[in-house]
Amino acid sequence: MFRAVSLAPEAPLADWLALLDAALKRSATLFDDRAVILDVAGLKPAPSELETLIAELSARKLRILGIEGAEAPLPSLLPPRLVGGRPVGDAFEAPAFEEDKPGVSSLTIEGSVRSGQSIVHREGDVTVMGSVSSGAEVLAGGSIHVYGALRGRAIAGAARNPRARIYCRKFEPELLGIDRLVRTAEDMGTHLRGQAVQIWSDGGAIKIAALG
Repeated sequence: MFRAVSLAPEAPLADWLALLDAALKRSATLFDDRAVILDVAGLKPAPSELETLIAELSARKLRILGIEGAEAPLPSLLPPRLVGGRPVGDAFEAPAFEEDKPGVSSLTIEGSVRSGQSIVHREGDVTVMGSVSSGAEVLAGGSIHVYGALRGRAIAGAARNPRARIYCRKFEPELLGIDRLVRTAEDMGTHLRGQAVQIWSDGGAIKIAALG
């Protein structure tokens, strides 16, 4: 098991790269030590365009683990083509097996999650009694509850659970993720900043609403 961030570029690509640059300017460590899955299903680039995009991302020090949504074959120098997060092709085929699923549990953090800390709990919900600082990360297989401010990164539903939610008392995140959907601070607007909110997935998009 490993953590990866999914990026889904959109046309026009120059505008999307400008948004990415703005996110990196706001949080220079946003993708530090993060593997990235590039989802180009909505972009449908030609092989030459895909090579250019990979070069642009590499110049920004993003590590591309693999490419989803691309049509085969890909140029040999590009990262591998993925389907459902797994490499495809004869070199990667292996016998099928059944995986034992761990029992669901919950994890409670009595204090705050400080900058640079990473809390990973794939078996269930995570509750943080304090705050999640900027530069910190919480990743849960289930839902995430933050009773203080959420200023860092929060990724819920990491165990392929699109029904997972994120709750926080003060909404100031750097990045949000549910299942394989991700939104950065620049995509969230400012109208709910500082409020108590809930975040969930609906129809392939991340929704955010104030807690009444």
